[in-house]
Amino acid sequence: MHPAPAPPARQSDADDGRPLLAYRAFMQLWLARLAGTAGSQMLMVAVGWQVYDLTGSAWDLGLVGLLQFAPALLLALWAGHLIDRHDRARIVALCMAVQVGVAGLLWWAAAGGWSGRGLLLGVSVVLGAVRAFQMPAQQALTPSLVPPAVLPRALAFSSAGMQGAIIAGPALGGFIYVAGAAATYAVSALLFLAASVLTLLIRYTPAPRSQGPATWDTLLAGVRFIRHNKVILGAISLDLFAVLLGGATALLPIYAKDILQVGPWGLGLLRAAPAVGALGMSLVLSRWPVRRRTGPVLLSAVAVFGLAILVFGLSTQLWLSLLALAVSGAADMISVVIRSTLVQLETPDDMRGRVSAVNSVFIGASNQLGEFESGATAALLGPVGSVVLGGLGTLLVAGLWLRLFPALARRDELVTRP
Repeated sequence: MHPAPAPPARQSDADDGRPLLAYRAFMQLWLARLAGTAGSQMLMVAVGWQVYDLTGSAWDLGLVGLLQFAPALLLALWAGHLIDRHDRARIVALCMAVQVGVAGLLWWAAAGGWSGRGLLLGVSVVLGAVRAFQMPAQQALTPSLVPPAVLPRALAFSSAGMQGAIIAGPALGGFIYVAGAAATYAVSALLFLAASVLTLLIRYTPAPRSQGPATWDTLLAGVRFIRHNKVILGAISLDLFAVLLGGATALLPIYAKDILQVGPWGLGLLRAAPAVGALGMSLVLSRWPVRRRTGPVLLSAVAVFGLAILVFGLSTQLWLSLLALAVSGAADMISVVIRSTLVQLETPDDMRGRVSAVNSVFIGASNQLGEFESGATAALLGPVGSVVLGGLGTLLVAGLWLRLFPALARRDELVTRP
């Protein structure tokens, strides 16, 4: 029998300064996300390289992103409803377990020599469906594991850890890929298994949840919440369009193989570079958080992101490409921290699953759909033209949002006091 967990902290509780290591359930989730994120990054390095090696098609690289986004879009409302009515830790554990199976299947196919375009695109659909539940469940679970006053520290620490995994995952995946795709998939499967077990061991006291049936009114509650909060809507839609246009992740195999000519190990470095910048910025923000001039800081960060992507698109030197991607990651981290703080602290617990599900659609659209956009435009304009056009588009979005969301542009405090 596990000891009964402590009752959840009251909203009035102050941060007592205890280290986050004292919050056992939070640290278990943190470690699980660390392992799961590293495994996911390694798996996607291998899938991207295999797809491009088999087909040589920029379109297929973009299609991997589209096939991950489509299920997340279709399942978002239902996923949010389930997350708000069931044990969020168990949902995360189940999602990790499914990914153990996916990585195992890819290992079997690579070891047996029967990997193909259809299989790689098919597992992309499964991964998209799984992440439709995993991402919002993880986001909604975190505030249940620490007192509200500790949440900003926990979110900053989570961001630093995830960026560390995003750095290590692709780099390690690229180096392991030298021994073959099967080796990369095997290590990914082990990391997903560790993440699933860690999440199953989490013990916490969930808030009372409604057990009513799913209706259009309950399914759409998260959409209504975001629509009526113009600052939140502006922030997450800004991130959506900026990363949608400026994302270059899907084209990194082309840059590594054809433009920079650095092979799989270089691809791992390129995929890790944005996370290096993001990790550094998350450490800065955990020490000196954004407190004032939130809107201007957010819009400026998006503009810097666009400029960095523009430099990357034109670069033919590995060091400059890595530097540009690192700057883009640092700028994007500012947006991530501001958005996640707004969403988590201003959303009631019984709606966090549905709001996080909608937020995850925006994140998925900016990442997976952005990969499809990059691949599609690269097929028409070439990889350099696609990335340069995306960087310019991001700069345009930052300017437009000044006019379209004046409340966001004028936002001063990150979290307004009651």
